[in-house]
Amino acid sequence: MSDPVPVITIDGPSGSGKGTVSARVAGALGWHILDSGALYRLTAFAVEKSGSDFNNPSQAAEIARKLDVKFADGKVYLDGEDVSLAIRTEQAGNNASRVAAMPEVRAALLDWQREAARLPGLVADGRDMGTTVFPDAPLKVFLTASAEERAERRYKQLKEKGIASNIADLAAEIRERDERDSSRSASPLAPAEGALTIDSTAMTIDEVVARILLAARERGLS
Repeated sequence: MSDPVPVITIDGPSGSGKGTVSARVAGALGWHILDSGALYRLTAFAVEKSGSDFNNPSQAAEIARKLDVKFADGKVYLDGEDVSLAIRTEQAGNNASRVAAMPEVRAALLDWQREAARLPGLVADGRDMGTTVFPDAPLKVFLTASAEERAERRYKQLKEKGIASNIADLAAEIRERDERDSSRSASPLAPAEGALTIDSTAMTIDEVVARILLAARERGLS
């Protein structure tokens, strides 16, 4: 039997910096990366595009099972269409949180996510990577930050894109999403057992990445 593929899971709430940190850690190790949040955003986008009912879990799960997705050159394609920007809006994020609360959708995407584990290793970014998808990962990280700090980061991102927003509204939306993600019955957002919890509120991205790479070295992963 071949040795298992090493996996580092990085879970945490919306706006905690998981995507950026995961990309840098994967780059430093030369590993593959799984952006599981993109799968839920893609599912929600496909549900909305098809005119399907967001209150119909079986219909959403069927759409999830049939997703024609391609990740290439930093872009995301759905049915051959570049949807990289379309799935990153606030509305897309809120819709993703809605479908992610459906056990049927999570089950439909589980095998897809696990198949992403390929040598030399995988950095998996999401909400339940360490608790459900890769529970045997040798390094599990739970990355968090205050709602205010996450709202400030999101505000700066939107401003750079020329999108008007309000920090107070963003903070309220973040808290609402946190509550929905943490209280759902299927794979609720929570630190995995034995996870390294990092509060990035007062940390730079470089500091967070360095802390994770140190933990990886301590576990013989690099």
